[in-house]
Amino acid sequence: MSERQDNSDPDLDAYLAELGERVREARARRGMARRILARDSGVSERYLAQLESGTGNPTVAVLRQISTAVDYPLTELVSGEKSELASPELAPLIARLRSLPPELLPEARIALDRVGSNPCSPQGLATNKAGRIALIGLRGGGKSTLGRLLADRLHMPFMEINRLVEKDYGGSIGEILALSGQPAFRRLERRALETTIDKNKTAVIATGGGIVSESSTFQLLLDRCHTIWIKARPEEHMNRVLKQGDFRPMARNDEAMEDLKAILAARDPAYRQADAVLDTSGRSVEDSLDALESLARGLLR
Repeated sequence: MSERQDNSDPDLDAYLAELGERVREARARRGMARRILARDSGVSERYLAQLESGTGNPTVAVLRQISTAVDYPLTELVSGEKSELASPELAPLIARLRSLPPELLPEARIALDRVGSNPCSPQGLATNKAGRIALIGLRGGGKSTLGRLLADRLHMPFMEINRLVEKDYGGSIGEILALSGQPAFRRLERRALETTIDKNKTAVIATGGGIVSESSTFQLLLDRCHTIWIKARPEEHMNRVLKQGDFRPMARNDEAMEDLKAILAARDPAYRQADAVLDTSGRSVEDSLDALESLARGLLR
């Protein structure tokens, strides 16, 4: 890797600034702190900070290490060309098309051509989602606490995807990420979601905050579950994580809050695809639960 020289030209300055933004956004979408990316990529945390600020001039080899760690296509990281990763609204549709066998693509094209004049039936979509309620959102919003209580009120089983992943793997989420990396975790997450949907016509499902980062998995969730985004102010997300006994964010509090806001901004377009939204900021558990139950019953009606 090399440092940018003082006499670098304006075009290079602009490109490096844009490249830094892409690296930061890719990291935020994966919910990775800079120190975690440094660990997984083998690129120093100090140099990553320079790169994200636009003052680093990395080699292709360094960018390859970074793209592998954040599971982001190298060509898109380098070129900046817009793709489904940069367009959360289109990502699920593109992922779904890519999953189709070639012989079905002509039929899919015809169906898309008819969207404007013959939209899909909302009743049909609701039937596909059955009686499943999935809670999405960043950690600290209240998905696990509220999800468990909502399941009791609705007399449904409560399923927490991260706990199912840990049971399947035989280790904690942290161990999975440290030993096998993000791609392995996302595969386990997909398998846990598929199993949960296949085995439960009714359920309240709490998902991990990063499930929206994997286009095909998120599309499956949107297709097969009524989704509710549980959100809160960044400060409340942070305080709730600390109350859960995780004091790691306090080690670098300013950077942790900056990362949290970046993650929320990067995932906001995806979270907004939920069927309903509940903001738990400044609300008691009981008040939030009453509001969540009302939303859930409305979706299941």
